[in-house]
Amino acid sequence: MIRERAATLLLIGTGLILGGMAHAAPLSGWGRVSLFATGETTKFDDGTKRDYSELTSTIRFASGEADTDGLEFALDVRSSTFPSTQNADPRTTIYDAWIGRRIASGTLDARAGQMWLTDFGSIGSVAGAMLEYRSPAASSLGRFRTGVFGGLEPEGYDVGYVPGVEKYGAWLALDGDAARRNVLGYVLIKDYGLTERSVLTMTNFIPVGGSFSLYQAAEYDLSGPGGASEGDGLNYFFANARYLPSRRVEVMGTYHHGTAIDSRSITQDILNGRPLDQHALDGFLFESMGGRVTVEVIPNVRVYGGYARDRNNSSDEPSGRTTLGLWATDIARSGFDLTLSDNRIDQPEGGYDAWYASLGRTFGSRFYVAAEYSTSLSVVRITDSGGTVVENRPRALRYGLNGSWNINRRYSLLFAAEELQEDASTDDRLMLGLTIRF
Repeated sequence: MIRERAATLLLIGTGLILGGMAHAAPLSGWGRVSLFATGETTKFDDGTKRDYSELTSTIRFASGEADTDGLEFALDVRSSTFPSTQNADPRTTIYDAWIGRRIASGTLDARAGQMWLTDFGSIGSVAGAMLEYRSPAASSLGRFRTGVFGGLEPEGYDVGYVPGVEKYGAWLALDGDAARRNVLGYVLIKDYGLTERSVLTMTNFIPVGGSFSLYQAAEYDLSGPGGASEGDGLNYFFANARYLPSRRVEVMGTYHHGTAIDSRSITQDILNGRPLDQHALDGFLFESMGGRVTVEVIPNVRVYGGYARDRNNSSDEPSGRTTLGLWATDIARSGFDLTLSDNRIDQPEGGYDAWYASLGRTFGSRFYVAAEYSTSLSVVRITDSGGTVVENRPRALRYGLNGSWNINRRYSLLFAAEELQEDASTDDRLMLGLTIRF
């Protein structure tokens, strides 16, 4: 029954698309193909070592969003193989593989296939059909949108669908000038007929003049697992406020609670448990509240400082995090860029510092190389249930060198080499990549 309903929705969406192809505008868009090769050797203090290699390809083709009648499409696929790892199956992730059509002077948009509806954040993936209506012209409040979708739940890191799981949803949105957006959504996820999640979603971006902006995202559960209990209420909330009291001063405050990971931002390093710099972890913490002030002391030189209270995981005690840093570009017109930062972590069991330094330089107009150094790294692990666990490694050291060469508008080459030193092992890694744009 589940697959029959999904197939019906897919047929309806496909029929709307194909029905207008005879009068559609020709397809146009852009594309990007990237190829990456990674080799890694881990040497342990007991004399043993482990080799790891990975070949990854990413393909992205997409049309522009049509303002009037016309066809739209998107293809976004990532695939990885692991030559040195026995019994490791290739991994393929499909983010988008859909075709759509706008009709009725661009007010109706129908799509069919596998798609990621970004208005729903981390739960926006569906394989089925979507239909959206948008008002023909913007009012003084903005441009109104509303839509519905339904289909199957795609596998996160493989081609296919989660057995027995179907997903339905609807949304209301109001878009305005300067990227202003307010979206209220509802998603119902069924697992063999039982309610897995019944959740309200909210995202908005509110700019005020040129000096203030507020971004928020939230998920509110209306029903517990299986529909056997009431929902847990506010499952996730994120807010970021930015204020510019003057041209050279920026004040920013952030707060988030819960975990809602967008699979588009989960890199292969995270999936493999590779360490991350402390400043890259904010979105994976269970709870964090803090602020930061940035001041441009002279042109191209900024200093910043801030403080936050964090909980890495729901069972952890809160810890304090003091941040100080400096960012400078084209120092004395030398072409060198410098970044320095220190995150001081104060925990009940003892404090430590997480340092980061980067020195880079542009050679000509197309080649850039940078050396990096960081300490006190952390690891984000994906659990069997799909959640995340953050592990701190205060004594870890990382040395890195990376560069990019924009050969022309179509081709780019990049490389990255790093050494990671931990208590009982040393990890050497090399990555080479090629990007082709169309």
